[in-house]
Amino acid sequence: MNLSFRQLQAFREVMRTGSVSEAARILGRTQPAASALIANLEAELGLSLFRRQRGKMVPTPEARYFITEAEAILDRLSLSTRTMREIGELSQGRLKIACMPAASPVLMPQLVAEFLHDKPDVKVSLMMRASSVIEEWISSQQYDIGLSETPAVSGSLDTEDFRLSCVCALPADDPLAAKDEVTAADLDGRPMAALQDGHQNLIETMKAFAEQKSTFFQRFELRSFQPAMTLVENGLCYCICDPITAAGYIKGHAKPRPVVFRPFRPSVVLAVSILQPAHRPPSTLATNFAQSLSQELRELQAVFHKADGVTTTS
Repeated sequence: MNLSFRQLQAFREVMRTGSVSEAARILGRTQPAASALIANLEAELGLSLFRRQRGKMVPTPEARYFITEAEAILDRLSLSTRTMREIGELSQGRLKIACMPAASPVLMPQLVAEFLHDKPDVKVSLMMRASSVIEEWISSQQYDIGLSETPAVSGSLDTEDFRLSCVCALPADDPLAAKDEVTAADLDGRPMAALQDGHQNLIETMKAFAEQKSTFFQRFELRSFQPAMTLVENGLCYCICDPITAAGYIKGHAKPRPVVFRPFRPSVVLAVSILQPAHRPPSTLATNFAQSLSQELRELQAVFHKADGVTTTS
């Protein structure tokens, strides 16, 4: 059986009006075209739906039964069409996002809030996980978008990669805050907060200190840089942190801020990536959010510095 949407529309309008010509007018078609739709529908069903009496189309008992089915089909098609149009217009759907700890307190929630400002019917799952877990979730297509430290090349991942220069977080009243940039030599032997043993950021930071023949004194070992901001506020240490954490701190604290950020030399880079499944086309919603996230990270790459610390354009 090969029923068409237009056949069902014509049948419904003839049932409503009792006239093929009136049904044709409502549907914007010619009367012969409407008659052909009804005839073809009857041929597909193998039964008569109408009898002509005194110029009227009188429905058969079979037609009265079938109209309930036809209207249910048409209503369902109409709802599906409307839903897909709303999805195409980004006003409906679901978005599953996984992000690294650095982005979870401020950057990602703020970006999601801005993205959903005019999309009240879009639902979002936003989960913070370690980069290795995010990579697994995106590879297995459990999530639409991930923001993580750059993974090894994988055929199951589409990535957009960024290299973000880390900055030095220090107390605003520290004498080093007067400098345009802070070097490893400036921090020689001073207490530092850094990530756990084996983390690439710690390795790169220690290399920077070694390059300037300076002593790296790690007083605090952390799994993320957020706790370090409180320790720096209290004058307990310095921290070479990623710019995502720095930007989040700046956005979350009014001036005067107790912590400021300065460029650090030699350069320590954080490599991060936007991840998407390689073997599943992204939804329009996911594509547009990924573009917003990409723009935010590009702006972080272009971080500039003022007297009161790092400022991001966003």
